[in-house]
Amino acid sequence: MTILDLITGLLLLAALFFFVAGTVGLLRFPDLYSRLHALTKADNVGLGFAVLALMLQAQSWSEVFKLGLIWVLVLAASATVCFLIGNEALRRGVKPWTGKSP
Repeated sequence: MTILDLITGLLLLAALFFFVAGTVGLLRFPDLYSRLHALTKADNVGLGFAVLALMLQAQSWSEVFKLGLIWVLVLAASATVCFLIGNEALRRGVKPWTGKSP
């Protein structure tokens, strides 16, 4: 096992942590807006760590470029979908949770 393999493993563990944190946020947060925030932030950071780990194991610079491009496209798609869901929820009158009983 080389140092590169060890760093890759650590990056994948960090990615796993953020993916699990996003899932816990989805299940535990009280309203749509905070759930969207947890998913988009945690999953994008988790994907960044996973892509970085894959980049370290890539065989060529073209593979590194493709992995980086995939990550950038997923970031853009995630932000766009989150915005569209949040905007539509706001338009339909979905209120954020305030911590008070109705």
